[in-house]
Amino acid sequence: MTFSLAACAEMLWRDRPIDWRASRLKEMGFGVGLWNWPAHDLDALQRTGATFTIMNGYLEGRLADAEGAAMLLASARETAAVGRRLGVQRLNLHGTGLGDIGIPIPRIGSHAPGAELVARDTLHRLCDLGEEMGVVFTLENLNPIDHPGCPFGSTEAVLSLVSAVNRPQLRINLDLYHTQIGEGDLVRWCKACLPWIGEVQVADNPGRCEPGTGEINYRGVATALKAMGYSGPVGMEAFARDNEEVALDAFRNAFTI
Repeated sequence: MTFSLAACAEMLWRDRPIDWRASRLKEMGFGVGLWNWPAHDLDALQRTGATFTIMNGYLEGRLADAEGAAMLLASARETAAVGRRLGVQRLNLHGTGLGDIGIPIPRIGSHAPGAELVARDTLHRLCDLGEEMGVVFTLENLNPIDHPGCPFGSTEAVLSLVSAVNRPQLRINLDLYHTQIGEGDLVRWCKACLPWIGEVQVADNPGRCEPGTGEINYRGVATALKAMGYSGPVGMEAFARDNEEVALDAFRNAFTI
């Protein structure tokens, strides 16, 4: 198999306990993605023996102001300890915190002058933390429809920040569902981001369900990723349109090249 495949447990079998979901994904041969950890039974998750591929790397904070950066760094340190306990491979970041339905906290219409330089400094400090604790952070792009007002949410902004910092403790979580809504042109964005990609995430659009339920040619994307030399993680962060097993099989089939 060209890619290492995982799926977000938070979006599948939502009537089941999170450790059951992780165990089922492990049985099916997938790594396990998580969102926030405080509500989860960490001991139960550990007992599953699953490979945890990605988890939110903070609980609060912002990249581009001093108060928010201090909150982010403290929260990231606490979360990194949890990530190490579970063996999480990547800890995921956004430009600011997200509320329960994904709305940024706070919503920011435009950046203040110098905000990108402050964000770069915050990311360098996060890289220092990653080096100290032996963890890798990713910065994820988001789309302006589901997450209006999220600073540094576009694929272009994430690429600009991560490439400027250019340290191994910070990679891009390239979410192609968000790129499709925000910019389109998926294969070119994959190629532009390639040197800094830590993970590619997928869902079809519209609907945010598994590959094959919307407008995106994920088989073509997978073929292009392989051709450009990408062989890293691909995570399905998507709902199942009908049945979880069918959805996961569709995802596996699209990315088995």
